[in-house]
Amino acid sequence: MSTKVSDHILQRLRAWGVEHVFAYPGDGINGLLAAWGRADNRPEFIQSRHEEMSALQAVGYAKFSGRVGVCVATAGPGAIHLLNGLYDAKLDHVPVVAIVGQTNRSAMGGSYQQEVDLLSLYKDVAGDYCEMITVPQQLPNALDRALRTAQAKRTVTALIIPADVQELDYEAPEHAFKMVPSSLGQPRYAPVPSDSELTRAAALLNAGEKVAVLIGQGARGAREQVMRLADTLQAGVAKALLGKDALPDDLPYVTGAIGLLGTRPSYELMQDCDTLLVIGSSFPYTQFLPEFGQARAVQIDIDPFMVGLRYPFEINLVGDARETLDRLLPQLEQKKPGKWRRKIEKDTARWWEVMERRAAVEADPINPEYVVHALDRLLPEDVILTADSGSAANWYARHLRLRGAMRGSLSGTLATMGPGVPYAIGAKFAHPDRPAVALVGDGAMQMNGLAELITVAKYWEQWSDPRLIVAVLNNHDLNQVTWEMRAMTGAPQFLPSQALPDVAYADFARSLGLSGVRVEKPADVEGAWQHALAADRPYVLDFRTDPAVPPIPPHATLDQIEAAAVAILKGDSDRTGMIRQGFKAKVQEMLPGTRHREGGESS
Repeated sequence: MSTKVSDHILQRLRAWGVEHVFAYPGDGINGLLAAWGRADNRPEFIQSRHEEMSALQAVGYAKFSGRVGVCVATAGPGAIHLLNGLYDAKLDHVPVVAIVGQTNRSAMGGSYQQEVDLLSLYKDVAGDYCEMITVPQQLPNALDRALRTAQAKRTVTALIIPADVQELDYEAPEHAFKMVPSSLGQPRYAPVPSDSELTRAAALLNAGEKVAVLIGQGARGAREQVMRLADTLQAGVAKALLGKDALPDDLPYVTGAIGLLGTRPSYELMQDCDTLLVIGSSFPYTQFLPEFGQARAVQIDIDPFMVGLRYPFEINLVGDARETLDRLLPQLEQKKPGKWRRKIEKDTARWWEVMERRAAVEADPINPEYVVHALDRLLPEDVILTADSGSAANWYARHLRLRGAMRGSLSGTLATMGPGVPYAIGAKFAHPDRPAVALVGDGAMQMNGLAELITVAKYWEQWSDPRLIVAVLNNHDLNQVTWEMRAMTGAPQFLPSQALPDVAYADFARSLGLSGVRVEKPADVEGAWQHALAADRPYVLDFRTDPAVPPIPPHATLDQIEAAAVAILKGDSDRTGMIRQGFKAKVQEMLPGTRHREGGESS
């Protein structure tokens, strides 16, 4: 039997070490589906309920495995459905390859059914490499370049393969004019800055008296080096949310997340420093960085196109974080412990005390901060955490302390709704021997999570550790938007857009053969987590939480943060959603533009 183009594509994916492809079928990829049958389902075809979920599962797989995620969809609507997940990958710098079908070459340009100009459609999301295969000899080069480019540039690439081309006999490129042969392999490389640039950066950092460090996901491979640097410079370290797992939260100088979802200690670290070092982060919100001119700043990033953004950096070092820090550290002078480091550690310790007290505030029926805070001390040492966009991301950012080998992620730059569950599914295929926990709001669960429980039910028995826990913060409200309306514009909750119907999430899970329970009393929260973490199958925890608990921004003083939660729950806001103008003013005081300190000073 001859080798078809579709057979060759799967062979080449296997040669690259691709083990899973996240996909949904359709007649535009019938040739590939037939090839999968001939290949004994290798690489494994992981069937989602929707192509967007396939893309998000590929993103989750890539984030937690460090390998390229691959997703496949049919022509027309299938290719369109992939786009949101692919943009999530692009904006978070995650390597994903999309392979999509297209109508037969003979029908192109004829307004044929499901004909979409995919080259134009994918031009932005896969701008670094997007090609249509029209003859067999374009392979394997096109596929190799798609995989190699995605990995090297940490981005999205795409191959468009017409249905009739999939069925052609494969012919390798010849040793001839206008033929382009190819080879396998992604060599590892680690660029480093020049010695003179490192010396300049060391001099700047040595001159600083109050050094702040901001790390992102690009620092994940440099954990030991960042710890040594923080001790040498007596610095505090804040983390962008995509870098939450890059450094343990139980280090006393790690101030936690930065930004609107971040912590008060991280905010003060940036407000008070005289020197800033950013490692592997393109954190976009400049209002949370030091005032321009306040701090001398150095940036380290592997991507030369991402340096110099966000802040007027004095020195930009282009290089791999670990290799660059290994060369920089010997030139740094050991600073003596002093007031700066002691203040950072004191502020951070107090922050965790305030979070403990906020979690203990009574709510109706359950405080969502308590739900997540109770999980913190129960986290397995090898857990993988995912969080959805919305108020769940606030509690993930502020109440969970990642330690040791724990991993966690969310949709960072795109901040799309609905990745929590598909990310966790992708994580389970990357690490079937590790438990996964997804924190999702009821809006995201209704949008994507419910259907993807079917995917969980389809595959969970092949995971060596069957635990995948989906915790639904069920407050009958699209809560993050509701609070943004209140805080930013003083508008009351608009029920037609914000109110959500109640859904029996745990009952649905049980109908699929999974486990689940609804939790309606604070006294049952910790026990529910313990049961789920000890379960022999995936588990859905339906927590009935109070929508009136406010995601107060970190600019508030710690006293204000604590007091606001108590005040609102005792009636400062109407429980049906109408909010007093006085609370709008209170929140506005906490937003950027006016500075507040513990003693009430503002400037």
